[in-house]
Order: sequence, then C-alpha cells, then structure tokens
Amino acid sequence: MEFIFLFTNTLILRPYVFVFLAVSLYIGQQLLGWRRTGRLFGVTWATAFICEYASTRIGIPFGKYFYTEATQGHELYISNIPFMDSLSFSFLLFASYCVALIFVLPPVKRAKQHGWLFDPALRTAWPVMGLTVVLFTFLDVVIDPVALQGERWFLGKIYGYPEKAVYFGVPLANFAGWFIVGFLSLLGYRWVERGPYASDPIPREVVKWELLLGIGLYYGILTFNLGVTFWIGEVLMGIVGYFIFSPLTAALLVTLWRGLSSSKAQEF
Repeated sequence: MEFIFLFTNTLILRPYVFVFLAVSLYIGQQLLGWRRTGRLFGVTWATAFICEYASTRIGIPFGKYFYTEATQGHELYISNIPFMDSLSFSFLLFASYCVALIFVLPPVKRAKQHGWLFDPALRTAWPVMGLTVVLFTFLDVVIDPVALQGERWFLGKIYGYPEKAVYFGVPLANFAGWFIVGFLSLLGYRWVERGPYASDPIPREVVKWELLLGIGLYYGILTFNLGVTFWIGEVLMGIVGYFIFSPLTAALLVTLWRGLSSSKAQEF
C-alpha cells in the first residue's frame, strides 16, 4: 500500500518526468517495437541506478555527491536514490539515440515512402553508439546545472556536491559519469540486440516521423531545461547552454534537409 502511495505521489510531484517518459515510450514502440524499447530502457535504468548508488558511496563514476532525501516519504526511493532520477536516464538516452540515427542512417526513397533506411547493422553500429553517448552527455551539460538549483523551481533541492565545482557548481567528473553510463547502457543493449534477440522484428524498414518525433523529444527536453534556466534568472548559464547546442543544431538541420530533399537518396 505504501508503494502505491509513493508511486502515485511521484507522478504528482514529477509530472514533467512522466510526460517525457510516456512520449519516449510511444516513439520507441513505433521505432523499435515494445520488446526492443523495453530492453533499451531497462538496461539504461539498471545501469544508471547502479552507477548512482556507487557514486553516492564511493564517488564512481559521477564523482562524490549526495541526495538530500528531502522528499523521502513523499516520493518513491530505491535505497537512497529517487526513482524518477534513475528513470530519467532512459528517455534521455533514447532521445539522444534518435538524433544520432539521423546522422548515420542513409536516406531512401521507396515507392511513396521517403525517409531513412533503418538498417539492422547500422542502428547498433559503433558510430551510432558513440554519437549517442556524446549527445546524451551534452544534454547533461544543460540539465545538471539547473537541476542543482532545484530549490529555486519545482524540482526542489534533492541533491548536492560536497564542494563547489567549476561548471556552475557541477564537477567535470559528473559529465564523465554520464558518458560512462551512456556507453555501458548501449554496450549492454548492443550485445542483446546483436546476440540473443537479433531475430526480433522491427516495426518498419523505412523510418521518418518516428525519428523526427525522437528529435522533437530531444529538443523538447533541452528547451524545457533552458526555459527553466532563464526563468530562474540564470542568464549566463542559459546562454552557455544555448551556444553549446547551436553548432549541433545547425549540423542537424543541414542533415535533415539533405535527407528529406536529396535526389541522391537510394531508390527502392
């Protein structure tokens, strides 16, 4: 009964987290199917939880930090880790994966279809994996500084670091930790996708709106966090985040335009 209360209260306290989660699950089902989506999200959540559990005790891989447990008894925790926190890694990695696919998958024209070939080898190839991890880490460059100011908005003061750090209070080790979580999660996912579950079908061979929705999710998360950053008056923090993502956004727009309009796309 207590679990139901805490889970329900978590939904009430963190509705934005579960909106992003619901959208990501819908897109994942359209792009990968339920089984593959479940494996990706499950592996990522487990990896993130283990890494957070370790970091709050021995400082690896995120560096030493702590959860205040200010909302203990008001939302769901697993040990000393808020459930919604580890869960967030799953949809953040998935959104990053969708953006990475746009840069790697070949554009195609197939009858009345125009999009990108969802090639079985390419979707778990090292270029996609590596780019996903980089994009995933980039998101945290915007997310963690504003989350650290949670007492100034509706997140609340849920965590902190023992010492003031160089990047708006966030230590650089934290970003290394995100890179490690992303890499380990995708390594595990790649293994199951190319190993025991390689024969599982995917919903479609040519994808378009599925990836565009995934990109929308990525930029929706980014916009939400930058919006909160400016809203609480952290103008310099917001400007830095804006300039970090400007080159990526320009490259993405060029890639999308070429993919959607190129006459050199493969004909089927």
